[in-house]
Amino acid sequence: MRVSRFAALTAAFSVASSLALTGATAAAAAQPTANGGYVALGDSYSAGVGAGSYDSGSGSCKRSTKAYPALWAAAHSPSSFSFAACSGARTGDVVSGQLGTLSSATSLVSITIGGNDAGFADTMTTCALQGESACLARIAQARSYIDNTLPGKLDTVYAAIANKAPSAHVIALGYPHFYKLDGSCSVGLSEKSRAAVDAAADDINGVISKRAAAHGFSFADVNSTFTGHELCSGSPWLHSVTYPVDESYHPTAAGQADGYLPVFGSAA
Repeated sequence: MRVSRFAALTAAFSVASSLALTGATAAAAAQPTANGGYVALGDSYSAGVGAGSYDSGSGSCKRSTKAYPALWAAAHSPSSFSFAACSGARTGDVVSGQLGTLSSATSLVSITIGGNDAGFADTMTTCALQGESACLARIAQARSYIDNTLPGKLDTVYAAIANKAPSAHVIALGYPHFYKLDGSCSVGLSEKSRAAVDAAADDINGVISKRAAAHGFSFADVNSTFTGHELCSGSPWLHSVTYPVDESYHPTAAGQADGYLPVFGSAA
């Protein structure tokens, strides 16, 4: 049967239109979910303590232009970017002081939180200064808190985020292992203490992952990128004991750019 010229042109136009729409849909799906703005919440790991290049206006929060939220925002130009993460923040600090820029229009939120609630700084100070026995006892205390108290704290902050930004894609990022076991370090913490520190990191990441999922949030595991770049690895993306002391056991600029940023970018 002979097809008319008009019918052939119509069919060709329909196919072309379909392909164009399919391409547009795919392109839209590939775009980061930050059309309504991006808000970065959390503690020093999100603020970028340890990465240098701090915004003088952020004061003791020590927000860095080399932190993964600032790097991601610079690369993707969201419609708005609010950098609220602050050094030393606990879950209660996020709820009381960091949620002001969240709204029903916010489409992307990142957060690292829980380490300070669990006594991260005190634990590492104890381990660095008081020997193996005191270190293991303090880690055991922290792990008990992580298992028994932190889940409720995370539920409170995650629920508050969901209430303020109900349409947002929320990504809760974890913490890296601090140590490569059987690594290159010949001084410092004992191997048993290093293993206990890493086990505590596994505990807190497990709790964050479960509570994030319970609220419909995503969890981003940074151990996928930090493996091979822990302390004692020979190529660390984490500071050991440093001056200023608050940068100790925090990601370097490389840890932010090559450890946190790609994991967050994949989840965003």
